[in-house]
Amino acid sequence: MATAAAAVTEEPATKFAKDQLKAIIERIERLEEEKKTISDDIRDVYAEAKGNGYDVKALRTIIRLRKQDANERAEQETILETYMQALGML
Repeated sequence: MATAAAAVTEEPATKFAKDQLKAIIERIERLEEEKKTISDDIRDVYAEAKGNGYDVKALRTIIRLRKQDANERAEQETILETYMQALGML
C-alpha cells in the first residue's frame, strides 16, 4: 500500500520527466527498427546486384567514394598513386 500512496503523491515534474524519458526511449526503439529494416533492404539490393552479375565489392567502393568530398577523394587517389609508384606497382 505504501507504494500506491507514493505513486499518487508523485511530483508533476517527476511524472513529466518519466513520461519524457519513456517517449525518448520509444522513439529510439522505433528508429532502431527502421534502421534494421533499411539495412535489410540495402542487403537485398546488393544481393540483387550480385545476381545480375555486378561486383558487390566494387559497388560498395563506389558508394563509399561518392560519399566523400571531391577534393578529399582526389587527395586520397594522389597519395595512393604515389605509394603505388614508389612500390613499382604502376
